[in-house]
Amino acid sequence: MTGHDTLALPDALRTPLEDGDMLAAIDLGSNSFHMIVARYTLGQLRVVDRLRETVRMAEGLDSRGGLSAEVRQRALECLSRFGQRIRDIPPQRVRALATNTVRRLAAPQAFLVPAETALGHAIEVISGREEARLIYLGVSRAQQPRPGQRRLVIDIGGGSTECIIGTGFEALERESLQVGCVASTRRFFPGGKLSKKRWREALAEVSSEFQQFASTYRALGWQEVIGASGTNKAIGEICAAMKLTKGAVIANALPVVRDTLLQAGHIDAIALPGLSEDRRPIIAGGVLVLEAAFQVLGIERMQVSKAAMREGVLHDMLGRGGEDDPRETSIEALVQRYGIDRRQASRVEATAMRLFDQVARSWQLDGDDRRMLAWAARVHELGLVIAHSQYQVHGAYVIEHSDIAGFSRQEQQFLATLVRCHRRKIGKNAFEALPDRLLLQAKRSAALLRIAVLLHRSHDADEIPQLKALADGPVLQIGLPRPWLEARPLLRTDLEGEPEEMAALGITLVLSAA
Repeated sequence: MTGHDTLALPDALRTPLEDGDMLAAIDLGSNSFHMIVARYTLGQLRVVDRLRETVRMAEGLDSRGGLSAEVRQRALECLSRFGQRIRDIPPQRVRALATNTVRRLAAPQAFLVPAETALGHAIEVISGREEARLIYLGVSRAQQPRPGQRRLVIDIGGGSTECIIGTGFEALERESLQVGCVASTRRFFPGGKLSKKRWREALAEVSSEFQQFASTYRALGWQEVIGASGTNKAIGEICAAMKLTKGAVIANALPVVRDTLLQAGHIDAIALPGLSEDRRPIIAGGVLVLEAAFQVLGIERMQVSKAAMREGVLHDMLGRGGEDDPRETSIEALVQRYGIDRRQASRVEATAMRLFDQVARSWQLDGDDRRMLAWAARVHELGLVIAHSQYQVHGAYVIEHSDIAGFSRQEQQFLATLVRCHRRKIGKNAFEALPDRLLLQAKRSAALLRIAVLLHRSHDADEIPQLKALADGPVLQIGLPRPWLEARPLLRTDLEGEPEEMAALGITLVLSAA
């Protein structure tokens, strides 16, 4: 196996999509929770159900990262209803992603644990740039881009705004700003009061957020602009109802919408044509953010898309289930960027896979665990580019804190934890960043990686003969040929000290030579 190979999963671990399979994507946004259910038919996704509920998570977020009891309960009740709809869909066919508000929680697990219980499925937290990638993918799949052309996609959510330039189905530039329709309305118009003075001050502040990347975006350029999600759709409908456009948003229309909005004097008195009651309390922040984007980026016209992140998640699931897993591309990029020794990484990966395949059934490890272990093997020496001393710590830090396309925060933490624990002592807090549902497989995967790395410490190219592994609960038995082991006294000494280290993983390591 080489660093370029796509992982070959044993049949027992494969879960390929079959005709008629159902998939579901849930978007825990800062304003609304969305769910889309689709059937995989003849290689295509056919939407069979859509659910949306206004939860306004961002309303319940305080300055210390706490979440109000009222909003928390609202969110849990919504997720419980969503869970009823998808209770018959297998877990591997469901992805639930949390965005800005959950990212900003001081103690996210305090919300995520009951939220996962209510939904009946795991919930992943994604970074702003990963959110941007998925938004672009959803829009591009819904509105096929012209070959060779670049497009700018803007998504104004409840707590953040994502701006992406891409070509085809690939995002070239991704930015996520801490401004959104709910958050900006609360921040700049406290008490609901609207005035030209407040608007000017707010516009200057929001514009400064866009200015951080405006020159880069303008230099790259684009041929069309598309707005995604509810806020842009609502503004497009307002423009159409005011007979300013036929549904698109143009630069000359926004000041008219803004001035009409300000004439109300108060959020409760806003009476824009085409505006729904549900959207009224937060439309001021949305128009504010869009006006700043138009001015700073020099936008003249923006079409509106019905697609958003949830559609992107569905298509991303298709890639994950086949040969187009974006995480594969990201791992390869890390290997190249940090000059990782491919031959050594491949040796460690091959041995880790041999061990995994022998214990997967008894340890209840699945295809996702196998992928994560393989990727950890490929990048376990990433930290060497920084320093040899404590390189496992350096590598883990880089993996945890980088924007790695395709990975959720929990997946990055899982990967970083395996890299951190592949050598030397395992710290007491090594696994504290992981949710409880991932602890067991993370510790077991870490044990397999440690053994694989240890067996290849000498960077010997010779394959390890007759490597046997047997797992029974917390006991892991590793069998090696006695002549091969006796010819490697340094390895034998290292292995003799490993059971003590494995105890920190809750694993009893038993070594045998025959």
